Amino acid sequence: MWRLLVYSLLQSVLLTSGQVLLKFSLQKMLPFGWNREFWWSVFGNWQFAACGLCFGAASLLWMYILKNFPLSMAYPMVSLSYVIAMFFAILFFHETIPVHRWIGCALIVGGCLLILR
Repeated sequence: MWRLLVYSLLQSVLLTSGQVLLKFSLQKMLPFGWNREFWWSVFGNWQFAACGLCFGAASLLWMYILKNFPLSMAYPMVSLSYVIAMFFAILFFHETIPVHRWIGCALIVGGCLLILR
């Protein structure tokens, strides 16, 4: 079942990368409006396109995981994306993470390891 861990980590990295790219793209977008400038700020934004690619790749990998592993094991592994997101928040957005969130991440990782046993 360690293959499930590898696939789940990759799927979580793709999913979280998509979220990071979406946040970057939203920061560049103009305020919503039914005008050409707004829509260009959406569809002319490479981060928005890249987030779609990440989400698409994560979805394809998720389909593979669902087909080849029990749902009761596969679905809880998605929670690894929360842990990866915390590291990405520090790396890309320079966020400060309080101790209680680190404890929560440790519990998530521990739970995932128990599921793999």
